[in-house]
Amino acid sequence: MLGDKGIDFKYREISEDNPSTEELKVWKEMSNLPLKRFFNTSGKIYKEMGLAAKLKDMNEDEQYKLLAMDGMLVKRPILIMKDKVLVGPDVKKYLEVGK
Repeated sequence: MLGDKGIDFKYREISEDNPSTEELKVWKEMSNLPLKRFFNTSGKIYKEMGLAAKLKDMNEDEQYKLLAMDGMLVKRPILIMKDKVLVGPDVKKYLEVGK
């Protein structure tokens, strides 16, 4: 889809190449989203770990470590641009509208 729109991109399989805590912090800052939006809430690991109930009692550092521990906990896709980061359904909206 990106290539079809003439957008140069680098694909990264974050389930195999986990994002680091530092990357996640930069992405969160660039996205202006709350950290909880970076969690793959429909994923098997998220559900098995009971994170829906646990996240509210965790501080951000603990949440970052959790996300960096396993890329399957991270919501996908993530589109990282020079000036912003889009996560999940926001990526599809951006590509459809082109803004």
